[in-house]
Amino acid sequence: MKINGYEIKPGADLRGANLRGAKLEGADLRGANLRGACLVDAHLKGAILEGADLISANLRDADLEWADLEGADLWWADLWGASLRGADLKGADLEGADLRCADLRAADLEGARLRGADLTDADLEGANLSGANLEGTILEVNS
Repeated sequence: MKINGYEIKPGADLRGANLRGAKLEGADLRGANLRGACLVDAHLKGAILEGADLISANLRDADLEWADLEGADLWWADLWGASLRGADLKGADLEGADLRCADLRAADLEGARLRGADLTDADLEGANLSGANLEGTILEVNS
């Protein structure tokens, strides 16, 4: 599958790709390099991003519901307002990630590294945080 001229497949090199608003529901991008990619408002519901490199990717307001992000590297990723409801984030590295206002309801964050991540106003209802590293994580709720 090609979107905006980019080949969407497992292990794809999509560094810095502009995939703003792309329709990628159920796409198989396991092990893909999406470092610094723009995925603002992208539709990734049910996508397979297991082990993907999403360092510094912009995923603002992206739909990642029920996506498989197990072991994905999301260092300093911008996930402000993203929907990660029911997503599998087991062992994912979210160090320094911006998860403000993100929907993480029923997300599986078991063993995830959230060191220094900002979860201000994130919805964590029913999320599994067992074994997660929350050192320095911001967990504020603004009224």
